[in-house]
Amino acid sequence: MTHYDIVPTHLVVKAMRDSGYKNAAYAIAELMDNAIEARATQVELLCGERNEMLRQRQRSRIHQLAVLDNGCGMDAEVLRMALQFGNGTRLEAENQTGIGRFGMGLPNSSVSQAKRVDVWSWQNGINSALHTYIDTDEIEKNGLHEVPEPDLKPIPEMWLKVGKSFGQSGTLVVWSNIDRCMWRTARTIIDNSELLIGRIYRYFIYDGTVTIRFVSFDTDSRKPNVVEKYALPNDPMYLMERTSCPAPFNNVPMFEQWGEDLTFRVLFRDEEHDVLVRCAVAKKEAREGNNPGRLQHGQHAKNNLGVSLIRAGRELDLDAGWVNNYDPTERWWGVEIQFPPSLDDLFGVTNNKQAARNFSAMAKEDIEELSQEYQTYTNMREQLDADADPRLPLLEIALHIHKNRKQMREILDRQSKGVRGGGQKRYEPAPSEQKATDVAQQRVNEGHVGKSDKQAAEQSPEQRTEEIVTVLVEQGVDEDQAQELAAQTVGRNLKFRFINSTLSGSPAFFDVQSRGGSVIVALNTTHPAYKHLVEVLQKEVTTASEEELQERLARAREGLELLLFAWARYEDEQPDGPRRTRAQEARYDWGRVAREFLEDEESYD
Repeated sequence: MTHYDIVPTHLVVKAMRDSGYKNAAYAIAELMDNAIEARATQVELLCGERNEMLRQRQRSRIHQLAVLDNGCGMDAEVLRMALQFGNGTRLEAENQTGIGRFGMGLPNSSVSQAKRVDVWSWQNGINSALHTYIDTDEIEKNGLHEVPEPDLKPIPEMWLKVGKSFGQSGTLVVWSNIDRCMWRTARTIIDNSELLIGRIYRYFIYDGTVTIRFVSFDTDSRKPNVVEKYALPNDPMYLMERTSCPAPFNNVPMFEQWGEDLTFRVLFRDEEHDVLVRCAVAKKEAREGNNPGRLQHGQHAKNNLGVSLIRAGRELDLDAGWVNNYDPTERWWGVEIQFPPSLDDLFGVTNNKQAARNFSAMAKEDIEELSQEYQTYTNMREQLDADADPRLPLLEIALHIHKNRKQMREILDRQSKGVRGGGQKRYEPAPSEQKATDVAQQRVNEGHVGKSDKQAAEQSPEQRTEEIVTVLVEQGVDEDQAQELAAQTVGRNLKFRFINSTLSGSPAFFDVQSRGGSVIVALNTTHPAYKHLVEVLQKEVTTASEEELQERLARAREGLELLLFAWARYEDEQPDGPRRTRAQEARYDWGRVAREFLEDEESYD
């Protein structure tokens, strides 16, 4: 008789093989989740490889991979259940406090990388180990519909030789016929898993709850040549000590906390839940020197971009949607969010624990654009509430992150200001500042005297320095830096200096102040023109790819065009008569001065 299963097993398992794990390291993490849930204190990733003949050459290739733990082990019923897709002992996320979810981890992750998974588990010594398995070839060819009933079966000697965590209880999960892992050797699997595993379980490793060992060995050798290492915490916030960050920040934090931890009380399904948000920014000493982004600790930070989402102490995702990938300085700040599994549905946690879709969508929505649409936060909240928008409980958290991210970027901009390559002194004048000074002096010789020229003639160098320091500090420059910048400005008789400032409350793109015989031009970092035009050109370029540089140039060109369109619109809105005439005359006059400042530009390259 022909059977018409509602869900044909062989087709379901085939679809499960495409379950969306980003790579093998994320699939391995699912197995480690189970180990930690089982109260393991030691977890091992054991990677066995052997030589294969490829293109007439012997090459080492991954043969089998195992995860071993010393957790509480499983009896026959739980073991069989653990290999069922969608089954398990922790299915209701809102009722759990651990890191598991949906009972999908072991079978889903395993078949995403390998055709066969064998599991041994014991609760009274390894001689009591029960064994069962899933084999996708058997399911497809022979119609295997059930997880085989567990039976007593000795653990292969090979694993007993290389594993150190065989205890009174535990579990060994072995992948064979590995056909979907992009990394083909034991070394590459461990190298690519080490930082991710260290980041996902950093809190467990840091507090000593779990030790994670990585091992590579030759499966064909009678005495396996074992290469081992232990996972170190990989903290994208760089607030921990003794981490995988390279020296000089391997034993001391590279960042410092920005502000205090903030706990949000989130109402969801008629219950209140705590969500903690923590921010961090790089210490000044981490960014000192010539292009710190190219140093080892800077490269380490480059691989930890994003907002870290911590669920039940385990990192769920490092969401890069909150960063500008083209901007090298984004590596120097961090944000971490800690939330309980009871908020899985609110955050949109996926069953493979790789993302929080609802929260990530908040990053894709530009908060500034959203606030402009609704004019005020109150209006925004009322409208989202009226629309029963699921983003509402997450809105305050997203706004807090947006605000702090903006402030941290401003701090980093101020740290970067004046730092130039080639061993030059801090605050070495930009070519544009020097050229503008030369052109201004030429205009003075022609009879065009400005306010700053009069100040330079009437004030002593000490008075000029004091005035410049005052205006720089008012614009947010650190006092020591302001003293150095002012002394150099007066000492070299520079007529112009650029600084970055928030210009809080001002709609102007830039501010101009004539003080101490110089013209201080403060660019408003909160103005959209800064983001679209200046910011993309001020960042370091030596670590940027060609694609990143092309994107920056395109953004800068667009920013310049939009600025000109804005002026054109300003003129267009002026009524016929004196106001329109004054606007046109201002454009003409500025154009004449600009022509003098910009001509013969190539001679100043």
